[in-house]
Amino acid sequence: MTNTLKLLLMTACLLLVVTPLTAQDAVVSRMSLEHRVAQMFMVTLHGQVMTEVGSQFLRQWQPGAISLFGANITTPDAVTRLTNNFQQTITDAGGVPLLIAIDQEGGLVARLTEANGFTVFPAPVLITAAGSQMAYRVGAAVAEELSGVGINMNLAPVADLETNRQNPIIFRRSFGNDPEFSGAAVAQFVRGSQSRNVLATAKHFPGHGETREDSHGVLPRLDLDLERVESVELVPFQRAIDARVAVIMVGHLWYPALDPTPNMPASLSPVIITDLLRGEMGYDGLIMTDAMDMDGVDTLYNLYDAVVMAVQAGVDIVTMGPGNNDVTAAAAMQRIVDEVRAGNISEERINDSVRRILAAKERFGILDWQALDPAGSVERVNAEAHHALMEDLFRAGVTVAYDRGDHVPITPDRRVANIFLGTRYQIYHECSRYANPDNTRYLSISESPDSGLIASAMELANWADTAVVWTQEAIRTPQQQALVNALPPDKTVAVALWSPDDWTTYPNVSAFIATYSPLLPAAPAACEVLYGQIPANGRLAVTMGDLQAGSRAN
Repeated sequence: MTNTLKLLLMTACLLLVVTPLTAQDAVVSRMSLEHRVAQMFMVTLHGQVMTEVGSQFLRQWQPGAISLFGANITTPDAVTRLTNNFQQTITDAGGVPLLIAIDQEGGLVARLTEANGFTVFPAPVLITAAGSQMAYRVGAAVAEELSGVGINMNLAPVADLETNRQNPIIFRRSFGNDPEFSGAAVAQFVRGSQSRNVLATAKHFPGHGETREDSHGVLPRLDLDLERVESVELVPFQRAIDARVAVIMVGHLWYPALDPTPNMPASLSPVIITDLLRGEMGYDGLIMTDAMDMDGVDTLYNLYDAVVMAVQAGVDIVTMGPGNNDVTAAAAMQRIVDEVRAGNISEERINDSVRRILAAKERFGILDWQALDPAGSVERVNAEAHHALMEDLFRAGVTVAYDRGDHVPITPDRRVANIFLGTRYQIYHECSRYANPDNTRYLSISESPDSGLIASAMELANWADTAVVWTQEAIRTPQQQALVNALPPDKTVAVALWSPDDWTTYPNVSAFIATYSPLLPAAPAACEVLYGQIPANGRLAVTMGDLQAGSRAN
């Protein structure tokens, strides 16, 4: 904490003796209007090192938050130096330490990668299958890696539900499609993350899961009635609120049932932000927009007008996005300053958000920022321990959704055909550790098997008592679908290595197992379950037909 901030907070404590002022009030009262407005902006500074242009921008405006993207990321020590430089520049100028954010959802969206020395976390749906305790542990582990390099805010978890398989942007980023089951995992991920003093962000309110469009390209319209929205889409967000989530990101989504104003993104809607989220749902944490450079808003509204609308709607943090540089960010901040001075936005509206931002920074220890030693970054990230956690996660999450023929666990006396993907020869090596070699035959197939391979698989399955067949992206690969459906259904055990939706293409198999992710720990865990080395404790993370989320084979 800077000496200036320490003095301000000490003054606030004295004031509390005789007045109801809070520590945040004392800091706010001494900030210029420009710096108060700047607290409400999350900006992007490109590059892996601090530039003079970036340094000058930070010193002048002192924004409240920075979001990192892939172009900012190299090794843990380099990221640490970058975040140190950001924070040092702000504090040396007498400003408030930054929120430094990143998208580290796991699965498809992760800015910190294995190639740079971080852990590859799987798709969130596996976390749901593994249960609440594991959701907490994974949230904490992700936060440990972020905080280890000076990042104090995660733009995760995704609280959208995967209710539309045709969704081009949320599919496989969600914790599942069941409101309560997914919501419980979201809440525990939030608690785990925030236990390590990293702010969690539930997104994209009121829910992006049912769309057929991507808000990066258009403003999606969701024609859902109010009862549906309240009983489905809003539930995971309410569970996150119950877990005291620090931040909720509002999406560029039009919900006519919530706000009938034509082409009104939720991110700019006072009805949704102030009346619904603040009022009806009782949320008192930070509210931020999705990136304002997305076409879901910037093709309909002038950027600077949209920024004004967002502030007027009750947003605390306006996210400029990677497409808006420091010049654009400065112009957006100046526009808000001008609107306040013109009387179109009240100073109290600004002060209300700034107090809330300062309270969040105090809650998570950000006001007490101290530089991290880059040399200790690898140890703080602790990726080696998290690799072991990933193995535990897969063992906890691999799910036997049903087993109508009592095939699992496979006993040594049974003849087994193991039909596996040649691109995943790991399956052969892992399952061979437990299989009876006298009763097991293997067939390696391509990811798009031709009629000859399908015929070979049918012949092998006819010999066997149990035919284990592995799929990956069968939902998108008709040849894999044809192979599984050509096998005798009463003796076939299908293992989906990625999406559990593969099952919808071969629903007649006798048993179905889901791993939810194709990462390397999936095959060992699935083989251990198949051969009874570990119990099948995972619960189905999504509802599919008659298969209910939260269920598993008895």
